[in-house]
Amino acid sequence: MRVKKIVLLKLLGYLTLAFVVLLLFVSTLSYRIKSYSEPYIFDAAAETPKVYSVIILGTSVLSNGELSTMLRDRVESALLLYKTGKVTRFLVSGDNGSTSYNEPQAMKRYLRERGVPEEAIFMDYAGFDTYDSIYRASYIFEIDNAIVVSQRFHLPRAIYIARQMGLNYYGYNGDRRAYDLEMRNRFREILANVKAFFELTFNKEPHFKGDKIPITGKNN
Repeated sequence: MRVKKIVLLKLLGYLTLAFVVLLLFVSTLSYRIKSYSEPYIFDAAAETPKVYSVIILGTSVLSNGELSTMLRDRVESALLLYKTGKVTRFLVSGDNGSTSYNEPQAMKRYLRERGVPEEAIFMDYAGFDTYDSIYRASYIFEIDNAIVVSQRFHLPRAIYIARQMGLNYYGYNGDRRAYDLEMRNRFREILANVKAFFELTFNKEPHFKGDKIPITGKNN
């Protein structure tokens, strides 16, 4: 009985140590990603560098096809960059995993309704997550310099991924209000940082590659 108790105490000690090490790794990684990316993220359009392309990272679309509040703010922020002459072309990247759900098409429709010409909008239907969107922006659309638009909590990871891939990408803060479930989003981001770390470490390829569609050319 005494031996069993000693074994259990040792096991508990190992588990506690493993938890502490994991917690330290996750917190250090999150700090590194945030501090590394911060110099490349801008809150004011006037301070944002002028580049050719803006990449809008997708998030949820409502059942009626309208943009969610968070996505609408991202698109409006990209529109501001376009109207102030900071960017020339849009890449809208998101999930089109089923025939009834299409983030890129919803974003394109919103932009077209606000006067953006057809030829200025490119769509990536296979931007299933941030890593895939950034990878495909470079590989498929040949974008080496860009402004990525998303919310502030999300941008450090996106810019970290891009810069670790050798891409000259900047971030522009698409926050226009406080959002519901903000604490959940921040917690989710901590876990997503770990995922991004391993994706970069093992040079993961996206779910789909496909043919080249240079954003400097004509879209489909």
